[in-house]
Amino acid sequence: MTDTVPFWKTKSLEEMTHEQWESLCDGCGLCCLNKLEDWDTGEVAFTSVSCKLLNPDTCQCSNYACRKDIVPDCIQLTPESVREIAWLPPTCGYRLVRDGEDLYWWHPLLSGSPDTVHQAGISARGRTISEDEVDVEDFEDYLVDWPLTVGSGR
Repeated sequence: MTDTVPFWKTKSLEEMTHEQWESLCDGCGLCCLNKLEDWDTGEVAFTSVSCKLLNPDTCQCSNYACRKDIVPDCIQLTPESVREIAWLPPTCGYRLVRDGEDLYWWHPLLSGSPDTVHQAGISARGRTISEDEVDVEDFEDYLVDWPLTVGSGR
């Protein structure tokens, strides 16, 4: 029996195929939360206000193929952007691979199921309100720290 090394341990982000790249997303939905940046310090804070395209039950984009047309400021993760974005949650598969760390046990690539991210309490499921329901001036009322503290074990 031959043990094969998973692609995320042998390939750089830039070397991955499109399918491999997409599979690094654990489906948590945390990157789809609106964030506020302090203009003076540059510090980024998460809110529980989700993009209007985030399905709150599945934590998937409801129109992934056309998301940039519908939400022009949607940030598309690329190998280049992942290397520059400091606010990616600590459990993010892209961030973990970028930093040379392994994926968590609940990541679908390890567990074999897209549900384990929700079962482990890592995702945004049940924790958000759509940006369609909140005035942008009120986003500060929805500041949260849980996207940066989830995932206490591997």
